[in-house]
Amino acid sequence: MNTHPLLPKLRALKLSGMADTLDERIEIAKMRNLSHLELLALLLDDEIDRRSQRHHERMVQSAGFADLKMLAQFDFNAVPDLDRAFVLEMATCQFVVKKHNWIICGPTGMGKSHLATAIGYEAIKRRMTTLCLSVSRMLADLNASRADGSYHGAMKRIISCDLLILDDFGLRQLTSTGADDLYEIIDKRYERGSIIVTSNRALPEWPELFGNTLLASAALDRLTHHARVTIIKGDSYRQKQRKEAQASE
Repeated sequence: MNTHPLLPKLRALKLSGMADTLDERIEIAKMRNLSHLELLALLLDDEIDRRSQRHHERMVQSAGFADLKMLAQFDFNAVPDLDRAFVLEMATCQFVVKKHNWIICGPTGMGKSHLATAIGYEAIKRRMTTLCLSVSRMLADLNASRADGSYHGAMKRIISCDLLILDDFGLRQLTSTGADDLYEIIDKRYERGSIIVTSNRALPEWPELFGNTLLASAALDRLTHHARVTIIKGDSYRQKQRKEAQASE
């Protein structure tokens, strides 16, 4: 039934979800003796499902995940001190609804980025706009954007999303311009949008990264006001996995 007269019309209207399942749905309608309205309802459901999937895929791509990880892939056994019930609570994304923040600190290789990315994906599943950025890369790109006039557009995108993930804060000392930009982001998102920050620096070390005591105090006061803080302790499980893989060779 590939030559059904409805097909070109559905294609012309960009209703590919309906066009792709037209033959199948017509056969089902015949078998079940469905009315024309019931057949139309089935086809509309197919179109809605296709558009929903496409929207989801666009949101994931737009989020900019360097390496998309799911919560189901996280090895809680490797981080026994981490409160699994708390992480699952954060996965409901109610903290995003409340416009609260989550700060995750701990040594390199403990799964901080994995957790942040997984929660970002959970937010997307709930149709919350999400953006995941390395702090150093974000600030470098913002600084470069001043030269071509795209700064305000880039900053607007960072400020306006529902959930902003700032990964690897503290890997590098902030420049004066970078500290100003980071303060601007935190200030503009304060009580307007959620932030997840991952860092291998302990919280008491954060102020010195700004190089400006007053700016650091103002930024961190806003960032931590409505924030949950998770401190992950232990040895890098990435290194454990490497050693186990070498031992099995």
